[in-house]
Amino acid sequence: ALPISWRLRQTAAARRTESGEALWERREGRKHMDNSRALLQNLDRLHTTALGLERIQRNLSLDTEDAVEWCRGRIRSPEAQIERRGKNWYICIENCVITVNAASYTIITAHRTKSGIE
Repeated sequence: ALPISWRLRQTAAARRTESGEALWERREGRKHMDNSRALLQNLDRLHTTALGLERIQRNLSLDTEDAVEWCRGRIRSPEAQIERRGKNWYICIENCVITVNAASYTIITAHRTKSGIE
């Protein structure tokens, strides 16, 4: 089920046009593209905290000291599935999910998944 605010916007769009459902899908698709483009254009701002670094290295069992660069490389990959939900981006790639705050570009956490999709 969609959150109430989304359902209200969807209903309003349906009232304005005969093909309201198609209009809604186009809007959401464009929004998703713009969000992932914004993340990719700001990869140089990507960072994490000291605790975030420990958490990422522990959760992914990384031996590299530069976990931020490791995440940056995964996010750049054409196979990366980037989705914005609320205030965070979720990047699914190679059986892991990387969580990035959309406002500050802080890597919050990264963890392995069985299927690569949360």
